Amino acid sequence: MAEPSRSAFFYGTLMAPQVLHRVCHGSSDPTNPIFATHNFKTRPAILHEHRRHRVRHADYPGVIPHPNATVRGTYVTGLTDADIWRLDIFEGDQYERCKVKVRVLDKIGEDNGQGNVEGEEVEAETYIWTAGEEELEQKEWDFAEFQREKMQFWVGNEGAAEYAEVDEAVAAEDKRDGTGGRGANGHITSALLDEQKKAGILNGGDV
Repeated sequence: MAEPSRSAFFYGTLMAPQVLHRVCHGSSDPTNPIFATHNFKTRPAILHEHRRHRVRHADYPGVIPHPNATVRGTYVTGLTDADIWRLDIFEGDQYERCKVKVRVLDKIGEDNGQGNVEGEEVEAETYIWTAGEEELEQKEWDFAEFQREKMQFWVGNEGAAEYAEVDEAVAAEDKRDGTGGRGANGHITSALLDEQKKAGILNGGDV
């Protein structure tokens, strides 16, 4: 049976395919065959009632709830439980993965949102900043600026440190069960079962 697909809304460095693939698949090289075989589908989207800020002394942003504000990002489908496991490690304990509703954009307007044409509303998971607003700058995080000035430090050998925790966790799971955490006793499977129990999908020990 095929693994159920997960969807997420990304608003920071993970909007860059190189970063997303490096986290989920261990490679940021677009010539790597994994880029042609994954099931990711990406569409521009808007998250309402939230605001994006630059994290102090960092290259990445955090999003917090805020009335009358919007965040433009990407809506990605085709993610697996293994991908989400890796993304959770990558994001760390400064964020909480939450379910939100976003609007897919049928037309992209200006950076200030003027001219956007919103389409269907969809549910997705995203990472909300929980480490305190005092750690956020008032300045809006700029994806184009990140691509232009910082991307080089997040890909290739120069960016290895950014993914060290993910790589170490995957290596440890692979050594333990040979599947990188995907096996019946792996962390990914255990985490999925815990989520299903919390959601009431599982009843006692019945699967």
